[in-house]
Amino acid sequence: MTTVSPSAGVSGSVSTDPLQLIDVDHVQFYVGNAKQAAFFYAHCFGFQIEQVCDLTTGSRDAAHYLLTQGNIRFILTSGLTHEHPASMEVAMYGDGVKDVAFTVFDAEKAWERAVRNGASSAYEPRTYRDEHGSVTMAGIRTYGRVCHSFVSRTGAYELTKVKQGGVFKPRFRRLDGAKDGCGTPAAGCGPQSGVGSVLSINEYNRKNPCGLKYVDHLVGNVELGKMNHWVKFYEDVMGFSMFKHFDDKDIATDYSALMSKVMASGNHLIKMPINEPAEGKRKSQVQEYLDWHCNSPGVQHLALRTDDELHSIAALRSRGVDFLTLPDAYYEKVWDRVDGMLRAHGHEAVREDHEAVRRLGILVDSDDEGYLLQLFTKPLQDRPTLFFEIICRRGSQSFGKGNFKALFEALELEQERRGNL
Repeated sequence: MTTVSPSAGVSGSVSTDPLQLIDVDHVQFYVGNAKQAAFFYAHCFGFQIEQVCDLTTGSRDAAHYLLTQGNIRFILTSGLTHEHPASMEVAMYGDGVKDVAFTVFDAEKAWERAVRNGASSAYEPRTYRDEHGSVTMAGIRTYGRVCHSFVSRTGAYELTKVKQGGVFKPRFRRLDGAKDGCGTPAAGCGPQSGVGSVLSINEYNRKNPCGLKYVDHLVGNVELGKMNHWVKFYEDVMGFSMFKHFDDKDIATDYSALMSKVMASGNHLIKMPINEPAEGKRKSQVQEYLDWHCNSPGVQHLALRTDDELHSIAALRSRGVDFLTLPDAYYEKVWDRVDGMLRAHGHEAVREDHEAVRRLGILVDSDDEGYLLQLFTKPLQDRPTLFFEIICRRGSQSFGKGNFKALFEALELEQERRGNL
């Protein structure tokens, strides 16, 4: 039996700072059809369709699917009624990120501190509890329709157990027939549950991994003139600090530009770049996003970390993922620039096969700490409002500044094809 009640604080917190962030607990998407979206992300990006919370588990207003890969946890949510917030938001904005949730020691205390620091509450603390443990959640609003939930867990729902395959939250059930976090067979699984197609794609993905490990960063697009407002929000409310800053001289082409400031949590575990458009001859990618997102800010893309960029990109391309295309001329200059920078700072040259990097269309950049490899998908849906970045870091903690011009020119070609430049 699952109960939802006003939260009770978690005793014995390890940290004296209520806003110390332990991990990205999960990223929640509002989508038009969670079941179909789950199969898209499983087929194209190799995620496990691990758990579900829907009519069969007692959820009467919404269906939620938990997708996992490495330390990445996506919750795909669809409203089952027309008045559910997911139904209304998808009608306005299309599929997109609703909640970037953080694991903390005490969700209620984190929420109280954030509100005291100036945040607006998205929802008050609530606890989901059964005989196996509890999950307490409370949320604050950030830019646009996005919120941050604080999540604290006890018993079988502790994050370490969820990472090992335990049940995500009361009313969720596993879909693969494995034992749940309480040591008992997961409810509703087996041949009678009608999840044969889920078992099949999960098994394929286990045998053919894409190698995505965790969320490296999440990028938010905000309106012209609002970047510094949200920078101050993350500083004052969340205790973040500025990690990097890029202006319109760094991120510009002959036609468009944007400005970006990267905010990071105290331990640099969580990084959230904030972009705003800058004046240009034509529309920037940020303005295109806003135009197709009801002029409302939101999460533009998620960067997913891999330890092997070549393997991950090859695997994703074989599954049909569409990536931005770079001109061959990019590779005529990139190696002198990248390897020259690495040698100047005493680092070894890029160890990945140069020809394989070119063949797979991967971007490369370096700084005084090392290098990185990255590549960006095309929009994941018909509205140009959400995409993924696949990134591998070999020491560099930057964001590919040397690739900005080539990347933006590739983006502009796609914008022109869409009639949005």
